[in-house]
Amino acid sequence: MKNLASSTAIAVILSGAAYADGHTAAFTPGEGPFDWDSYTAFAEATDLTGQSVTVTGPWTGDEKAKFDVIMAFFADATGAEVNYSGSDSFEQDIVISARAGSAPNLAVFPQPGLAADMASQGLLTALPEGTADWVAENFAAGQSWVDLGTYAGEDGSEDLYGMFYRVDLKSLVWYSPAAFDENGYDIPETMEDLKALTDQIVADGGTPWCIGLGSGAATGWPATDWVEDLMLRTQPPETYDAWVANELPFDAPEVIAAIDEFGAFARNDDYVNGGAQAVANTDFRDSPTGLFEIPPACYMHRQASFIPAFFPEGTEQGEDVDFFYFPAYAEKDLGSPVLGAGTLFSITNPSEGANAMIEFLKLPIAHELWMAQGGFLTAHAGVNLDAYESDALRAQGEILANATTFRFDASDLMPGEIGAGAFWTGMVDYVTGASAEDVAKGIQERWDALN
Repeated sequence: MKNLASSTAIAVILSGAAYADGHTAAFTPGEGPFDWDSYTAFAEATDLTGQSVTVTGPWTGDEKAKFDVIMAFFADATGAEVNYSGSDSFEQDIVISARAGSAPNLAVFPQPGLAADMASQGLLTALPEGTADWVAENFAAGQSWVDLGTYAGEDGSEDLYGMFYRVDLKSLVWYSPAAFDENGYDIPETMEDLKALTDQIVADGGTPWCIGLGSGAATGWPATDWVEDLMLRTQPPETYDAWVANELPFDAPEVIAAIDEFGAFARNDDYVNGGAQAVANTDFRDSPTGLFEIPPACYMHRQASFIPAFFPEGTEQGEDVDFFYFPAYAEKDLGSPVLGAGTLFSITNPSEGANAMIEFLKLPIAHELWMAQGGFLTAHAGVNLDAYESDALRAQGEILANATTFRFDASDLMPGEIGAGAFWTGMVDYVTGASAEDVAKGIQERWDALN
């Protein structure tokens, strides 16, 4: 390591780092489920003594504290002074600083759309040569991550501008293990199995699903996740990409079919807790509570990895509730697609230190150190899954590791008036009786009006 002072600083930082469950995180160099060899090799090859590296992003509070641990190890390895600043208004701040010529060396973008916009304006620097090939070879579903981080620059030519780091997983179905065990239900491995299980639960006198689209001014967004997941399970990823870019119209048959696939679950009174009319009026935060009633008001709830934050207090994952991968159709032969979101690193002010940070983020330990603190998933295929803070996160990490395709949440990539507007309201109209054709046509007309 570069100097004793930085090693001492690491010890101080780590003594205050805490796991999500309140336990102290003690990461002693050379110990634990971490890849120290590649870290040591990086440290021996990288000397940034006297240099500084600045990073900004959306992480504040507890998330900033966890990321500071990773930055402490980068500083110790390189001798650089590292300064990370988090902001709740990151999206506005980074544009202002970049246009003023005062941007930090690197920025952590929570959505690729803003990074793409800034790349097109010449406000980002392409990542070092060879990074795209490295990501394709070392991330699960690697080419998906290359595609998500590749944008047109100011001159119109495409290059890799973003390396993904922290990932959110959406393709999950939550269920009650006790209710499944009591009724002898197996975890479905295909979409055909999931549909058969849905019918079996009804035949046994139960209600298969809890679905809620309520979210205040954002009501409707949970349905967009359903449709996006079903697009990836009924169409090739290239078709999904064309839909996101409006090269495939919203009212194309492929999209209408995915909406109706969602409707097969959500518009069936026998399938949904409270009946189909309750879907639009049930708040998404309240929707999963049916899993915990005795007898259960529903047996399954499709929602992203964040939903445990809204489970009843004291809920034990793995005991009171568990999850499985929202499965693909066996007959479609489209692999194991995963829907999600994530944060990506981009260079906003090039320097030797910025390039070194990108190299550091290639190391498994740059991911493992946050994995061990909780609240983190990664697509890096080289990490030790044993580093995950909990069995639940490890199982989600395995879903990511087994993914053949990863696609970012489509509504987050579409223009705001569509993805966070017409798509949301259109799904509410759909679950309350409008046809998929009419809803899709209305959304496309709104999109056309933007041009």
